[in-house]
Amino acid sequence: MRVTLLGTGDTTGTPTVGCDCDTCEAARERGVERTRFSVHVENERIDESLLIDFSPDFRYQFLREEDLSLPDAAVITHIHFDHLDGLGNVFRVFDSLDVYAADETDPETGKSVAETVRDDYHYLEPITVRPTTPLETIHVCGFDVTLVPVEHPPLVCYGLAIEDPVTGAKLSISGDTSYNVPDGSREVLADPDLLLADAIVPAHLCEYHPIGGRHETDDGVPRTFGTKHMTREGALELAAELNAERTRLVHLAHYYPVDEAFEEPLAVDGEQYRLE
Repeated sequence: MRVTLLGTGDTTGTPTVGCDCDTCEAARERGVERTRFSVHVENERIDESLLIDFSPDFRYQFLREEDLSLPDAAVITHIHFDHLDGLGNVFRVFDSLDVYAADETDPETGKSVAETVRDDYHYLEPITVRPTTPLETIHVCGFDVTLVPVEHPPLVCYGLAIEDPVTGAKLSISGDTSYNVPDGSREVLADPDLLLADAIVPAHLCEYHPIGGRHETDDGVPRTFGTKHMTREGALELAAELNAERTRLVHLAHYYPVDEAFEEPLAVDGEQYRLE
């Protein structure tokens, strides 16, 4: 299993357009980027690949990572634009593409993620939306793939586990989530060779959020920034609880102070990992 981090940034990415903060300037100077979130997972045994989320930066990401093949299938974790709106790139690029998305109805929208994708992209003839039941494993591109519910109010959102049944390699992705990941989802995500965990900002920045931080440690350190995303500290604690062999932090905002923004284990675009 070859995992390529196509996009490791949050909604605005790093550098952010029009921003001259120290972190964005340092990213430009270093020649590194964090475009909007997306992950390419290749099954080298059968020469097929799976894309997790369609970043608005899809075109640029695949031009940049020119050694990667276009995906044979895709999973959409939720309907926020930075995870979905790149799907329009299917037009005139793909002959066909299966898109897997959860079939649970979202009380906020009255639709499931699968229904929203189907309705919003009804004009894209190449795509076939495959409604998928969370916590039920499906077989895609030679992988066992399981969507798991996480907490990203007000919309439903999902993380996922991707396992190679032949080699035993396992990738877990937290999805956009607070630290309050349900126990059943944690069980599915546990013991990965690689965990990609949402860590939008360091915990000390919670003081700048209108509602602060949540899910504090015994020492008062917030594991959740507001309601929707984990802090760096929360993500690392989740990684330890899941017994992750290796962890990369993703969905990172340019609000990280420059002296922290490029420290381990914060990811940048283009990183590749082989899981065996």
